[in-house]
Amino acid sequence: MKTAIYPGSFDPITLGHLNIIKRAAVCFDKLIVCVLINSDKHGGLFTPEERADLIRRVVAKLPNVEVDCSATLLAEYARQKKACTLVKGLRAVSDYENELQMALINRKLNPRLETMFLPSSAKYTYVSSSVVKEMARYGADLSDFVPREIIDDVNAKMKSRRDG
Repeated sequence: MKTAIYPGSFDPITLGHLNIIKRAAVCFDKLIVCVLINSDKHGGLFTPEERADLIRRVVAKLPNVEVDCSATLLAEYARQKKACTLVKGLRAVSDYENELQMALINRKLNPRLETMFLPSSAKYTYVSSSVVKEMARYGADLSDFVPREIIDDVNAKMKSRRDG
């Protein structure tokens, strides 16, 4: 069985992320969407567990997709899950430069681990979790950016942040 991992912070999951998930899911027997704790990103909107729950709701109809959280080094997590491939979405050339470096490091740490780059679909190239959070902060319509299943969650979380 070919297992792949799509890692990220997903704070929150966007339609761009979902597009990569759906496209990668057809390439593998199992796709694990893994919410990683990123040491460079502090003070997320949602906790990692909340992010995983939101993703589970969004991918519920994709039978070969599972969702997990991990604070483990990605190459080690992949070894534990017997995954052969990491899936990484690319929006721009700058993404490629960063992701290539990480792919080489992961391959050094786990020589059996490949990285597959999927270019973003054109209509999602500008979508990021950071942009979504900024839009939500101002009460903008998120329907073109976030899966409909979680729009209310994002808006409620942002409202509680503003009111809190």
